[in-house]
Amino acid sequence: MPQAMFTVNKMLLNLCTKGNWHAMVMPAVVMFDGSVILWDIRDLHIKDHRNIRVNIEFDYASHIAWSPDSRGFVVHTVQENRIMGYKVEKKKDVIASAVHAITFDKVHNEEVVGFGISSNGKFMMSCSSKTDMIIYDLKGQVLERLDTYLMSTHMAKISPCGRFVVATGFSPDVKVMEVCFTKNGDFKQVTKAFELTGHNSGVYDVAFTPDTSHIATISKDGTWKLYHTNINYTRGESPHVLETGSYTPGANPPRIALSPNAEVLAVACDADVAFYDTYTGKLFGTVENVYNNTINYISFDPSSQYLFVGGDRAVRILHNVCGYSTSIDSCTRLLATKQTSATVERLNKTIQDCKEKLAKFEL
Repeated sequence: MPQAMFTVNKMLLNLCTKGNWHAMVMPAVVMFDGSVILWDIRDLHIKDHRNIRVNIEFDYASHIAWSPDSRGFVVHTVQENRIMGYKVEKKKDVIASAVHAITFDKVHNEEVVGFGISSNGKFMMSCSSKTDMIIYDLKGQVLERLDTYLMSTHMAKISPCGRFVVATGFSPDVKVMEVCFTKNGDFKQVTKAFELTGHNSGVYDVAFTPDTSHIATISKDGTWKLYHTNINYTRGESPHVLETGSYTPGANPPRIALSPNAEVLAVACDADVAFYDTYTGKLFGTVENVYNNTINYISFDPSSQYLFVGGDRAVRILHNVCGYSTSIDSCTRLLATKQTSATVERLNKTIQDCKEKLAKFEL
């Protein structure tokens, strides 16, 4: 597989991406020098980029998350181990400034391994490397304290649909919990939804499709799994495994990303990124040595065309070449079944478009 890769721009080569990098109107990256930089991605194609630098005094952030309306963001600091909120000011839809607005009370004593804001804006979550997970409202009030019962926690995330919080850790089972609200929008409770089972060892990471209909996991046992999770768990339905694949473990825990159409799984091990076909479980190809050091963040864009990769003072973008191949295969399978003439025309066009794109990569 050719190393189809390009750097976003030279400016990003000087940025540390230890925390999350959001492909929104205003992406943000945290730096070890105690600053956060915000950009307007509409300017990335020109030489001079509008950006705002926000300094975190006497500390630096390990995680960052945008509010759903992009009017603010929160960071979790390393030394003080606190959550700090910032309000973003705009003038004529252009970033003007970002000012510190709130600091939450300290709730964790250990390193925070999970952090985020729900897509519906109803709650926030933070989780430490022990077993304590905290659910807050956006003003910093603690709504509920949870125990993950994992002995130690490796990763915790909020599902893109905003319904679930998920924790992985020393246990081979992944805990999925629903954050419930009343019809009036008031917090009700956090309840156990279901578990993702089947691994033989601890789970390092988890990834979702945007509607949380599919969840992928990767384990210390050398395998990854794709689950169908579009279920009604209140009626006793359980998720089931669609495919299992193997990967080559590295010196550091891997990170994974699932394409929005659930057809491609990206696995980052150390400095390499491998792409897998989730229908067959087979390795499509590997992009080696993306960085000199370990990759710490990967995420597909909403169109499934690109994979954002963070690490080693740069954000890089990989072409999702595997996605074109899986799209051809999925369309071909659909053509083998009964379809309307309009659907057949659409599927054939998709196949032709994907073949043309693969030809550009000499594949």
